[in-house]
Amino acid sequence: MQRLYAFIVGVFLISCASAGPMPPINPDSALYIVKVEPGVTYDDVVTSLKVAAEGKNFVSPAVFPIGEHIRQRGQELQGILEVRTYCSLSIGAEVLRDYPEFAAFAPCRIAIYEKQGALYMALDRPTYALRYLGEVNQRARDAAKEIEDTLIWMMDKARKGDI
Repeated sequence: MQRLYAFIVGVFLISCASAGPMPPINPDSALYIVKVEPGVTYDDVVTSLKVAAEGKNFVSPAVFPIGEHIRQRGQELQGILEVRTYCSLSIGAEVLRDYPEFAAFAPCRIAIYEKQGALYMALDRPTYALRYLGEVNQRARDAAKEIEDTLIWMMDKARKGDI
């Protein structure tokens, strides 16, 4: 029994260690794209995002099943294509208090999609969206960074199927 336990723990540790580091953030891109690790399913990604969001007091007010709607209209589309929204009202209020027009970018969005047989996630970066408001105060920049960092952390968990 101890050998079986040691084997299971070993496999778990190897699988956790196999995921490489997250890709660097390109400051000149509105998107942050992450490839999901092999063997991690769409359901794993969704569950991981849900658990991670709840752990950070983020809500997910909407899911847009874009791929499903495309197929319902008789158009061909392979794989998954959807957008999930996430929001932290307490952190977001730090931006929206001074810049209510930032609501056009809220809630934050993570796309889950398949491309060439692989599963990906893409984030519309809140810190990049601030550029469209012109000069913003430090409080808004800090809040957008905190939101973005949390969403990237959630994506890191989800790409590995961590709960």
